[in-house]
Amino acid sequence: MHSDIERILYNEKELADLTDRLANKINADYENKQLVVVGILKGSIVFLADLFRKITVDCTLDFMEASSYGSSAVSSGEVKILKDISTDIKNKDVLIVEDILDTGNTLSYIKKYLGTFSPSSVKICTLFDKPCRRQKPVTPDYYGAAIEDLFIVGYGLDYAEKYRNLPYVGVLKPETYHLTV
Repeated sequence: MHSDIERILYNEKELADLTDRLANKINADYENKQLVVVGILKGSIVFLADLFRKITVDCTLDFMEASSYGSSAVSSGEVKILKDISTDIKNKDVLIVEDILDTGNTLSYIKKYLGTFSPSSVKICTLFDKPCRRQKPVTPDYYGAAIEDLFIVGYGLDYAEKYRNLPYVGVLKPETYHLTV
């Protein structure tokens, strides 16, 4: 375990189980549909890679990059699109895949933005849902687990671009992120 981690919240096996459960539900819901999976960079990449390999329905993959955090532990509330999709999503079902739904600022903005391209539907899949921090009225259509108000890293989740490569999800020690807040 990394020295900045207080405790492991989800180990590799538990993460695989969450991903399997989500993939099974997505496969059932999107059978015979034109699915476009949109991964939100950079946080979703590890979860998305595992999830995407378990999706058995016909689908395509695209990416967006958006940020409301920068290198802070607190959302600024202002969402910036840093990379847009290149896929035509008109009349297709869009599934946004993200690592965590926290304040809702980013996912609310992205869902509304993608809706302007006339898709058949836009839904959200997130590995973790942290409803206690919600600032925007957005709920995930699919989520692996609800978590309390903890600062978690690993399995793609970061703090200041660090810890994404941890194979588990751990709780970051408060003294690590309070230094720059």
